[in-house]
Amino acid sequence: MTVSDELSHRLAALLPSASVEISSRGHQIAELRDHFAAGVDVTITFLPGDNYHHNVETAAALRRAGYNPVPHVAAREMASREALDDFLARARGDAAVSRVVLIAGDVAAAKGPFKSTRDVCSSGLLEAHGIASVSLAGHPEGHPYLELPEALNALKAWWDWGQRTGARVDIVTQFCFESTPILQWIGALDRAGIDLPIIIGLAGPATPATLTKFALRCGIGNSMRALRAQIGRFGRLLTDTGPDDVVKGLRLAPAQATAPIAGFHLFPFGGLRKAGAWLRDTEHGPRQHVERAAVSHAGLQNP
Repeated sequence: MTVSDELSHRLAALLPSASVEISSRGHQIAELRDHFAAGVDVTITFLPGDNYHHNVETAAALRRAGYNPVPHVAAREMASREALDDFLARARGDAAVSRVVLIAGDVAAAKGPFKSTRDVCSSGLLEAHGIASVSLAGHPEGHPYLELPEALNALKAWWDWGQRTGARVDIVTQFCFESTPILQWIGALDRAGIDLPIIIGLAGPATPATLTKFALRCGIGNSMRALRAQIGRFGRLLTDTGPDDVVKGLRLAPAQATAPIAGFHLFPFGGLRKAGAWLRDTEHGPRQHVERAAVSHAGLQNP
């Protein structure tokens, strides 16, 4: 087996343990148990207007159900230092949270003293509450507010923080509909000397119409052409589209380009049932999954 083959199989082996996302309200936990094995990381969204007490309650319920809760911490939603302190204390005490996903938050103006994730970092509260692992958002198709050099500088500062505190720092990417922008972005990180593990975000199976809605909301741009090709291929908007082509592109990439990939994360836009079924398909073996992806890729090239 060549080095390239070994890395391809390594990526395939990471898929069954992919993390998945649910809302902060906790109503999806019963469905989660039906379609995802206990023990996986489950991130909890923090949408504008969310009350962090709901996030803690959902985290505690996930822990009781046998999952590893990973709440989002939206910096601009924290009304005060005391609120962030209380959020982290409750998350640790009620749900044994040790990993969080830090985001700035989808609001223009900060509700308190934290305007960015770096402000959260500077507070010292992550270390004070024993948060051992911090995930940051990565944007292969461009950050909505930062140019690439600025975004890379921000990630470099987090790398420095991880080295200083001993905390694990990784990057969870926004989803794309093709592998090229992901690989180009990983190359930019490498050239900038940013040696952080990368968790690739994948858009779970959903109709192209649903995926388009979320892509526009999340600022996905260049790889939308791959989704448009899917629509053209099927001629209708009812056929579910999964991330097979993205995974295939990553598995066929040069070894150096995919070496930092440490896992996958599923955004279940089409629902947890569909996302779980897609992951179970991958467990039947890399060969079947690649063959299915190859058929999909051939169709995309020849609509």
